[in-house]
Amino acid sequence: MEQQWQQVLARDVQAEGKFVYAVRSTGIYCRPTCPSRRPRRENVDFFAKPAIAERAGFRACHRCQPKSPPHQTTIIRAMCKFIDDHLDERVTLAAISKHLGFSPFHLQRQFKKALGISPQRYQSAQRLARFKTNLRKSDKITDAIYHAGYGSSSRLYENVTNKLGMSPCSYQKTGKGAKIHFTIFDTALGKVLLAGTQQGVCSIQFGKSSAALKAALLSEFCSAEITRNDSALAAVSEKLVSYIDGRQTALKFPLDIQATAFQSQVWNYLRQIPRGKTQSYGEIAKQIGNPRGHRAVARACASNPVALAIPCHRVVHGDGRTNGGYRWGIERKTELLKKERRKKSAVSRQSA
Repeated sequence: MEQQWQQVLARDVQAEGKFVYAVRSTGIYCRPTCPSRRPRRENVDFFAKPAIAERAGFRACHRCQPKSPPHQTTIIRAMCKFIDDHLDERVTLAAISKHLGFSPFHLQRQFKKALGISPQRYQSAQRLARFKTNLRKSDKITDAIYHAGYGSSSRLYENVTNKLGMSPCSYQKTGKGAKIHFTIFDTALGKVLLAGTQQGVCSIQFGKSSAALKAALLSEFCSAEITRNDSALAAVSEKLVSYIDGRQTALKFPLDIQATAFQSQVWNYLRQIPRGKTQSYGEIAKQIGNPRGHRAVARACASNPVALAIPCHRVVHGDGRTNGGYRWGIERKTELLKKERRKKSAVSRQSA
């Protein structure tokens, strides 16, 4: 009984489904994780199942609903905490299952339903986030590597360098050592800044003035070696102009961008939406396995660093009345969609 009482005091998720506790002074029984105020120990009885508690004369708590299946939010929170506490280990579904007392299949399904990614991808994203934080604070890259849970420097460079968009040494110094070229040019939708590293394009931004666009780039990579080089980026800038004018229907060039696991999932899906087509935030959330994640999809669209290359302008509100928001202005989004639909219609007539 003492162990059960300690689990009630701790609101231990591992106790979910194993017993309920009843309070004699109120006549109510609760699940161990009930958020209500803890009762006095002398007023508490424990029962293996809700039915036994009810036969003893107790009523179910309306707040924690002990006769219902364990709250999924409680389980997901416990899974995240377990993974966060073991970033320096290879966390398996079997280990999480043993810790929480639920089947691996159930945990995998509920976790992906709630967050849109698998527990393994969540661990990778959390490990990367911790590494980036440690890298900013630490003088030694090796310290940041091991404190983030990477077993060796080789594992870090295999899995992280591409996600950082530059070497860890460069990232540690806010881009110091990274060489970024940029160009600014005019299009039918206004001025565009295009920037890239040796790995690929890292920024495509619309703006009102060259000065504002350059200032934003310098602010983002304040310690990088940034130089204007129109000729080095001429081929890509020509593709962008042609794309905006409707003379080119696809954009294919390497990207060098940072992303969380969820952002990467959304952005990869956006690149599959055909030109001239649109989908709602809710539809995309369902397609990536997170039907309640429409707000998270909207945030991922708003944080897109490469306009057009990742076509977030093809994501609209589900009500069909408006095109929704757009990081670079709703007028540009509306015009882009008009151009794409017009081009699609022209191609269809020619095919007919």
